This record gives sequence, C-alpha cells and structure tokens, in this order.
Amino acid sequence: MSETRAKDDRTTYIDVPEAVDVFETFDDLQGAFYDLRMFGFSRYDISLLARQEVLEETLGKAYWRATDLEDDPDAPRAAFVSEEAIGELQGAIAGGFFFLGSFIALTAMLTLASTLAASIAAIAIGGSPAAVIGTLLARRVGKHHKDYYAKQIEHGGILLWVRVRDKEREKLAVKIMKGHSGRDVHVHSWST
Repeated sequence: MSETRAKDDRTTYIDVPEAVDVFETFDDLQGAFYDLRMFGFSRYDISLLARQEVLEETLGKAYWRATDLEDDPDAPRAAFVSEEAIGELQGAIAGGFFFLGSFIALTAMLTLASTLAASIAAIAIGGSPAAVIGTLLARRVGKHHKDYYAKQIEHGGILLWVRVRDKEREKLAVKIMKGHSGRDVHVHSWST
C-alpha cells in the first residue's frame, strides 16, 4: 500500500458485517446490484470504491489493486449509479439546454408584431445551438461514468461492499454476488 497515506482517524467502524466482492465487468456488477435491491438490501448498505481523484487524495498516488483495498476500512466509498440514471441525467441536460435556448428565443420573438412563423423559426434556431451544447455536456457525463468503471477494471476489478445485519442476509448477499461472477466473495466483521 502507499507510504504517503495520511493518518486520519475520521473513519468510523461499526459492528455490522460486510460482504465484499470484486467484479470484472460492469454488467456483472449491475446485475448483482439489482438482485441485491430486489431481495431487500438498501441502496444505503451498498457501496463501491470511490473515483480515482478521491483515492489519490485519500491514499496517495501509489498504484493500487482492487485486492489491496477490498478489506481496507480506509478505502473511500461511493454510491452505485446505474446506467439508467446516467441516461436520465444525460436526457435532462440535453433537454434542459434545448428548452433554455428555445425559451430565450421565444421571449425575444413573441411580440405583438411577430408572426407565428417567425416565432417558430426563432425557437428552432435558438434551441438548436443550446441542444448541441447540452448534448456535448451529456456525452461528457456518460464518458466520465464509463471511465470510472474502466479505471477500476484496469486496477483489478470493481469493488462492491454490502452491509449484512445477520447471518441470513450474509448468506443471501454472498450467494447473489457469487451468482454474478464474483470472484473473491467474502465477509469481514466490520463496516464503515
């Protein structure tokens, strides 16, 4: 691990066991996440490894592997964000920019002297550049999301932690994770 790791006692440990697994693909991770949710695991009990910038801030710039961090309580965590949620965000960004450009053009052109054809043309002309800007920003969001998972796969896999409050939930979480190509499923007695 990193020699430059700052000693910071802000990590809180709780006596709730946690199942951990490493996934080789986003599809396997997403399938496990959806099954965990379907069987009653709260999204607040499911976490992933944080993005690269947060890791470097917390652990330093040393090269890390997923197996190095799976049982490290100081490994920074993040919430799972589905492909569907990213798609909805992309649609909202692109649509919002189109609406904004159209609204500005509409307010500028809707005067008593303006004709309906001129107003429609102004909305189309005003909305198009804004829609292009929105689409470019939306693509950037999607790329950032894909890069997040690609970087983790490059470092040995995507880490997933699931808090389990009892032995029954522990067995269920382990079974679900193993069923989705989990390769290193195990449980430790604490969680963060």
